[in-house]
Amino acid sequence: MDINVVVISGRLAATPEVRSFDSGARLIRYLVTTRSEAPRRRIDVVPVTLWDPDDDVMAEAAVGQGVWIAGSVQRRFWAAAEGRRSRLEVVAQNVELHGPDVPEEPE
Repeated sequence: MDINVVVISGRLAATPEVRSFDSGARLIRYLVTTRSEAPRRRIDVVPVTLWDPDDDVMAEAAVGQGVWIAGSVQRRFWAAAEGRRSRLEVVAQNVELHGPDVPEEPE
């Protein structure tokens, strides 16, 4: 059995991008930073897409705000001037924003 489950806890790296389509569907895109210390210290930026978000998730989100995301990994493909392109992203099923007063982990 194959399982594709992702859980991310991090912070918003940029203001979310909100798009609405003629079909009535809505999309919100987040860039989420996650920090790790082992095996070496690094910061990763993870693109996250949420389709048809609830209105509370559409509320104004601030850069640096804490976020929990649960979803799955998906590779998207598209044609660009440079040729065929792709990227991995997390397609979220659940997004929970935390207040800006959530303390960061010590460095």
